[in-house]
Amino acid sequence: MLISFGLAWGTIAVARIVPGMSLVNPLVQVPIAFSPAIAALVVRRWVTREGFGDSGIRPRLRAAARHYLLAWAGPVLVLAATVGLAAGFGLYHLDLTRLRQALPGTGPAEPAALLLALAAPLLLAPVFWGEEFGWRAYLQRRVGGGPLRAALVTGVIWSVWHYPLVLTDYSSYGNPLAGIGTWTLLMVAQSVILAWLFLRSGSIWVPCVAHAGNNMIISGLSAPLLVEGAGLDPSVVDLVALIPLGAICAWILLSGRLRSVPDAGPAGPGADKPAADGPKRIVSPSPMVD
Repeated sequence: MLISFGLAWGTIAVARIVPGMSLVNPLVQVPIAFSPAIAALVVRRWVTREGFGDSGIRPRLRAAARHYLLAWAGPVLVLAATVGLAAGFGLYHLDLTRLRQALPGTGPAEPAALLLALAAPLLLAPVFWGEEFGWRAYLQRRVGGGPLRAALVTGVIWSVWHYPLVLTDYSSYGNPLAGIGTWTLLMVAQSVILAWLFLRSGSIWVPCVAHAGNNMIISGLSAPLLVEGAGLDPSVVDLVALIPLGAICAWILLSGRLRSVPDAGPAGPGADKPAADGPKRIVSPSPMVD
């Protein structure tokens, strides 16, 4: 964790000090985004020498197709629910002008721009591997105490790792303390969902798609619609988005989908082996730090 926190917070500190450096710039974000993966790679390769057998690095496109679909479509549905709830609460009057302005195209090109926005989570999944390979594929699997505890602890640590961003131009919270509070709740809920997607699919690329969808669809499009369009503080938008995300978490937990996962041997849950290989034990993941 020293590596991931040190690299990320160090980059944020430099960006705060150096004139002209903005954390809105994707190039400045790169070392931050990849610091968890760098930490996990260093630890796996040179510290513990445990290797990468349980990292879920294989895409498993056929075996995990259903989970890829959920990871891609889920953020779209959460955005729709968030906007609908905001309108239902009287916080927002539906106006798609802001949405059109947020898409990379206008006029006749709008359908293509919309398709590009919907494809963004798939195209940008490799960028979010930088976080997921560290948080989900490494830290979560070594926390111990069962999948739920691992997801919650990972979610809290993941949130704290993001805290300095609240004090930069990356964030627009009116009250930084309120922003930290709502962001933490949101990220812990997301951590439960991402944990479920990873453990059930056996591929780290599935939560990468979902994470990209959260940033590019939920956050990326709710900002022009609800923050800029309706004048809501991002902390209020967080709380509204927490309703559909919380409902998904409740479904995952109450249906027992996170309680246990298939044990596929040394390669970890969901490893690339046919389901017909014989009966599989149902166990909690092995004690799973980044």
